[in-house]
Amino acid sequence: MTEETPGFEEKPDVPSGATPDDAEPKAAAPSEEEAAAPAGDTDQTVGLTAQLDQVRTALAERTADLQRLQAEYQNYRRRVERDRVTVKEIAVANLLSELLPVLDDVGRAREHGELVGGFKSVAESLETVVAKLGLQQFGKEGESFDPTIHEALMHSYAPDVTETTCVAILQPGYRIGERTIRPARVAVAEPQPGATPAAAKEEKTDDEESGGTEEV
Repeated sequence: MTEETPGFEEKPDVPSGATPDDAEPKAAAPSEEEAAAPAGDTDQTVGLTAQLDQVRTALAERTADLQRLQAEYQNYRRRVERDRVTVKEIAVANLLSELLPVLDDVGRAREHGELVGGFKSVAESLETVVAKLGLQQFGKEGESFDPTIHEALMHSYAPDVTETTCVAILQPGYRIGERTIRPARVAVAEPQPGATPAAAKEEKTDDEESGGTEEV
C-alpha cells in the first residue's frame, strides 16, 4: 500500500512542454459581428431619434393646421349668424314699412274718436302684432329737436323755448331696435332772435324783487 503524504493534493497531469497558464481555459475572443454590434445599435438609435423628431414636427404642423381651421370655422359661423340676423331685420323692417300708412290711419282715427267697434279690435290687434315684431313709436311734443331722428316740416319762433324744440308731432316716427325706419315728422320752434330766454327773464325778475345788486 502506498501511503499518501498529508498536506498535498494531487494535481492533474500537465503535458510536457506546457506552462501552467496553458492548462487553465481561456475565454473565447469576440467575433467580428459581436464587436460590430454596439456601433450598429448606435446608428439605429440615431435613426429612430431622427424619425421621432420628424413625426413630432409633422404632428405640430397638423395641430397648427387644425387649430387654424377651427378658428376659421368659428369665424364663419359667427359671420353667417350675423348675416342671418341682419337679413331678418331688413325683411321685418321692409314689411313694417309697408304697414306704416295703415298705422297712421289708425292713429288719426283714434285722435278723431272714430276708433270704435270692430275697427278698434282690428286696429289694436295690428298694433300688438307689430309691437311683438319690435316696432317702436317715438316722437313727443316738447322734446329737443334731433336731426338724426326728427324731420322738421314746419318752423317757427317762440319766446318760451331756449333751444330748438318739437312743438307738434305731425307724424310719429318708428324704429326697430336701433334702426330708424321712419323719422318723426315735426313742427319745430326756435328761440326768438334777440329775445331774452324765459329762464333769464325769471332770474332777472328774482333779482329785481330782491332789491337789485348790492353795492360793495
